Amino acid sequence: MAAKSHGLGRGLDSLFQMTEDENATIKEIDLGELDPNPDQPRKSFDEESIAQLADSIREQGVLQPLLVVASGNGRYRIVAGERRFRASRAAGLKTVPCIIKDLDVIHEMEIALIENLQREDLNPMDAARGIKALMNQCGYTQEKVGVRLGKSRTAVTNILRLLSLPDEVTEMVRDGRLSAGHARVLAGIKDSGEQIRLAQKAVDEGMSVRQLEQLASRTKAVPKPRTPGRLPAEMEELQEKILRKTGLKSSLTGSITKGKIVLQYTSREELEHFNGLLDALQE
Repeated sequence: MAAKSHGLGRGLDSLFQMTEDENATIKEIDLGELDPNPDQPRKSFDEESIAQLADSIREQGVLQPLLVVASGNGRYRIVAGERRFRASRAAGLKTVPCIIKDLDVIHEMEIALIENLQREDLNPMDAARGIKALMNQCGYTQEKVGVRLGKSRTAVTNILRLLSLPDEVTEMVRDGRLSAGHARVLAGIKDSGEQIRLAQKAVDEGMSVRQLEQLASRTKAVPKPRTPGRLPAEMEELQEKILRKTGLKSSLTGSITKGKIVLQYTSREELEHFNGLLDALQE
């Protein structure tokens, strides 16, 4: 009888329990033979957290194996467990226990993202970029990626909206001055200048998410004169729709009857994903 499949959204535990699967083995691997995953969603690691984990490993060893795939020439790429890898190296270990599995690229990306979302709080900007990369490279819709990650479609949409925030705001979120809750409030504001102003005010005054929500609601309630170059509401809504549907930022100029749309991409993966969307429209 075939083994029952496990949805990735239910967690990683099932993956580490399937050591008897014909496609998975477990062995001690030299740390020098392991390479971090270049597509690791987490772009920064808290040194204090790594040091604490290293202390625990010195006392108890590595309690959960790393998940790796063979990458050729006797080397292995880490799919899940880079924190344990870094902490084991800091603890002075020579080898670590690893589960070796035969995974395709899609499952590698899913597992790496899920581990970070479940094992330790992932910076919301890294989470958003990780989800977007998963959608771009795997061709997933927001609904599909929500199923795979065990999140609602609304939750996925809210995370992806953070990618529309100005760089000044995303930097505050990335370095921890603003939380994911603060970021979601700011993403609901259309004017980027206002987003930056309120973000800085929230940081300077140590506002809670609730306090920022109240301030943002009062700001929205005050009608603002339309400044030269500001888009009509319908075109601003179109910009948001383009971001949701394609994952690409856009610049609109002109009026509701005539103008220009410029799409912006920041990686080859984003461009290939957009090309795939166009191909799907032709079918």
